[in-house]
Amino acid sequence: MCNRKGLVSCVTPVYNGESHLELMLDSVLGQTYPWVEMILVDDGSTDRTLEIAESYREKFAGKGYSYQILHTPHQNASAAINCGLLQVTGEYLIWPDSDDILEPESIKKRVDFLVENPQYRCVRSIMYYFDSNGPIEKADEQLGDLTKENLFYDIIEFGTFVCCGCYMLKTREFFEIYPQRHIPEYPVGQNLQMLLPYMYRYLCHTIPERLYGVQVRPNSHSRRKLTRQEEEQKYRYFEYMMDELSAVCKLRSLYAKRRIACWKLKRRRDLALKYGQRREAAKLKLLLFLYGKGKIHKILLWPAKRFHGWKERRRAYRGLS
Repeated sequence: MCNRKGLVSCVTPVYNGESHLELMLDSVLGQTYPWVEMILVDDGSTDRTLEIAESYREKFAGKGYSYQILHTPHQNASAAINCGLLQVTGEYLIWPDSDDILEPESIKKRVDFLVENPQYRCVRSIMYYFDSNGPIEKADEQLGDLTKENLFYDIIEFGTFVCCGCYMLKTREFFEIYPQRHIPEYPVGQNLQMLLPYMYRYLCHTIPERLYGVQVRPNSHSRRKLTRQEEEQKYRYFEYMMDELSAVCKLRSLYAKRRIACWKLKRRRDLALKYGQRREAAKLKLLLFLYGKGKIHKILLWPAKRFHGWKERRRAYRGLS
């Protein structure tokens, strides 16, 4: 049974979360909204994550929430999300991180908005940051214009936040985009895969309340300091992913293609500047100017001759080429 009216499906991937998982699960149990299914996907943890997860079965049963624990070999967050999407039965979908927290009214206020405003298919709140000592002043992501509802390019160009636990989508529309319940899998991201095709189709209202807490952990995977080679590879994967998401969105207009190309060039320019490649940065700056003025139209890809399209690159990444 799917699309059960009023039910909120909460899909959370976790990898080696013994130090923080309890906080997130407690925040789900603390929700004031009565209909939630919790789908926790263990991405091949090697610590006490599964033991901690199992200890919460009675607590979720006592709350009246459905609770599933899925276990997969270690891959990445997007692969774990896909495992969880197969089990989703709710009308609404959220996917908070395993080290963050939901404020008690977080789910209820977002559901209430969608019920009261049926013209919308998604809604989001804003976030705050905290560490082991409590709330902190930090801004990893731009809030942007909170009155704006067409967020597609703002998300791509970092003009607003993609903080995963802030968003709530309607599952029927989400699975119309991904009928196989399978988002593109990459060793980077998962939020862009979830959000971009949806935001290309639908407006998103922002509730201007801090209903989601982002935990700042110096040793977290997303904050680990990368080598130059690792950072360059990460940028490539993001470009490959953006090509695939452009295909999912069916971006065909010259304007859209040019804007995606400029996004790539800006990132490459910033990376070149970071590592002191002044000549390369100057070349990219010129290309960025020409793209922005519409003087050239061909979309640039990373200079890897064996990769001709996103399907070939994806096969190569998976070791199938």
